[in-house]
Amino acid sequence: MRKFIVNVNGNSYEVEVEEVESGAAVPVAPRAAANAPAAPKKAAAPVAGGTPVKAPMPGNVLDIKVSNGASVKAGDTLVILEAMKMENEIKAPQAGTVTVVAAKGSTVNTGDVLVTIA
Repeated sequence: MRKFIVNVNGNSYEVEVEEVESGAAVPVAPRAAANAPAAPKKAAAPVAGGTPVKAPMPGNVLDIKVSNGASVKAGDTLVILEAMKMENEIKAPQAGTVTVVAAKGSTVNTGDVLVTIA
């Protein structure tokens, strides 16, 4: 077992890696350093129905500017998504009633549904 300290987004994590003689990789869960922040929440599962508004890139949901059942117009800001230290406004592609899928503080991947508009 070998120990390494890995820096990710300014946070240090201590990880242990097991060396395997056969050459096959064996996954080992990382052990966070004592001062590492808690893991962010994952986004909720998408809701069926309506037009999905998807994350154009992976990032963190900083803020949700609308609430469930709110009426929006095309171009209204729905979600603020942080990606690569930049805040991106995710806007409504059409008018309608919003159902929020993502949670504030959650981590999303490209293509994850943030809200749906019916």
